[in-house]
Amino acid sequence: MHVDVEICRDTGIALPRAFVMKGRRVSVVEIIDQWFGSDYRYCKLKGDDGAIYILRVIEHSSDWQLTLFSSQFIQSIAASSGT
Repeated sequence: MHVDVEICRDTGIALPRAFVMKGRRVSVVEIIDQWFGSDYRYCKLKGDDGAIYILRVIEHSSDWQLTLFSSQFIQSIAASSGT
């Protein structure tokens, strides 16, 4: 899923500061990890909503995509429903 990302370049590399997912703005509280491929990079981060996200960016096009979303709230709902 494509997401619009606000970036900062304090370290010389574009890091997400916030992003918009389905019309909702999520501020980045912490960059947990990042790893690199030949022309892309993944950033694992924690949002201000407490959820964990993994965003992927194609470096030459600055196209950011959401590849994973994990929320304690969603997990607790799934656990209580038996799924």
